[in-house]
Amino acid sequence: MKRILIIDDDMDMCNLLGRFLQKKGYETEASHSGNKGIAKFKESKFDVVLCDFRLGDKEGREVLKEIKNIDPYAIVIIITGYSDIKTAVDVIKAGAFDYITKPLIPEEVLNVISRALQQSADGTLEAPRASGAAQTAANGPAAGKKTVKATGDEDFLVGQSPATRELYRQIELVAPTNYSIILYGESGTGKEVIARTIHQNSARKDKPFVAMDCGTLSKELAGSELFGHVKGAFTGAMGDKEGHFELANGGTLFLDEVANLSVEIQAALLRVIQERKFKRVGGVKEMETDVRIIVASNENLQESYRKGKFREDLFHRFNEFSIVLPAFRQRREDIPLFAEFFLAKANKELNKEVSGFEPEVMQIFLNYPWPGNLREFRNVIRRAALLTSSGLVNARVLPAEIVDTNGYGFIQSVETPTIAPVQHHPIAHKETDLKNAAAQAEYDTIMNVLKQVNYNKSRAAEILKIDRKTLYNKIKSYQP
Repeated sequence: MKRILIIDDDMDMCNLLGRFLQKKGYETEASHSGNKGIAKFKESKFDVVLCDFRLGDKEGREVLKEIKNIDPYAIVIIITGYSDIKTAVDVIKAGAFDYITKPLIPEEVLNVISRALQQSADGTLEAPRASGAAQTAANGPAAGKKTVKATGDEDFLVGQSPATRELYRQIELVAPTNYSIILYGESGTGKEVIARTIHQNSARKDKPFVAMDCGTLSKELAGSELFGHVKGAFTGAMGDKEGHFELANGGTLFLDEVANLSVEIQAALLRVIQERKFKRVGGVKEMETDVRIIVASNENLQESYRKGKFREDLFHRFNEFSIVLPAFRQRREDIPLFAEFFLAKANKELNKEVSGFEPEVMQIFLNYPWPGNLREFRNVIRRAALLTSSGLVNARVLPAEIVDTNGYGFIQSVETPTIAPVQHHPIAHKETDLKNAAAQAEYDTIMNVLKQVNYNKSRAAEILKIDRKTLYNKIKSYQP
């Protein structure tokens, strides 16, 4: 029986997770602090560790580091709130297997644990090292370099379209400088990947790369994440915390969705850039910092400052160089390359041998506008690989909206695979009324969409046409 250690200072969460996993055939133990969890890991053998990112005595990154020191091959899965996703991803780069965002969905937890144990059984889990994306980027942009499919541990593909070659020509030009950079691009175009590539081709490549998503942070949380805080600075500040400017010192700080920062945080950010000094929230000591700043936005920041939504002086500080990332529909020559690349990765993840795509499928890919860009394309390929037993991917396993948009008429003539509806959540009361029926229908719709996109909550929110925070709140409201 596989053993799972749950490290979370929320006792109710530990109990709920423990009971659920025990019903699924796992043996579980729980620790309510980072130090106790580390001690328990030293004493006994566990196949998987589920660790909350924010603990009372330690952060998840500290627990991860100490567990990896004990066993470099340990499987650690981070549990995080949606506002911590970018930080959690950085922790994963340091060796965690994956992360799961709160509120937790039981099927998603099982999916990640099963995948981790499968890879461990296959011998494909290895001790932590530099990520594949970083390794590829470290070889230089090489716009004309031919890279066709994922092999080994590659996580990154350059592509060969004219738009891609121009993108990497600009990266090659600006990466060795110390310029601040604005990256413009639609959601899913890979802005963080490009920021990492720039960092890896700069003189700062041996220093930290720290990413922060500004899109979901309140003013108070943004200040703490950027500059850190001292114990007692606000309710819940149980100890001193390093901010991203400290963590990135000497390296690169990437701020995604920067247009969402409040006016107050913009003013504080301007001061740090000008003086290269800052204070932690609630602190009095000035600290020096040396970071290169790369920001990303899907809005035109010049238009934003003209409308009074963004500080003009801060815009000019950032705008030493700007790069526009092409949408995936502008890189059609790269579609076959990325199709093979993502299929190879899906085969490895699912332990399958899907050999390629039928010609009509590739034509559908070439015709579809890909509003979700590379992220959407990757998810479509993963879903197709999951639904294909062997041989070639055919049109039957593609999402209906993609086939229908292409005008192929498969919706009427071919039975499109669907995910079986999830079991009803016990929302309804004893008496049946319209309100409860609507709540039940909403729950079923959300859960089916989440399953179809492999529990990618950002993509599910896009499909459901609601923002990510609303989706999280709805999921949370369904939990008992």
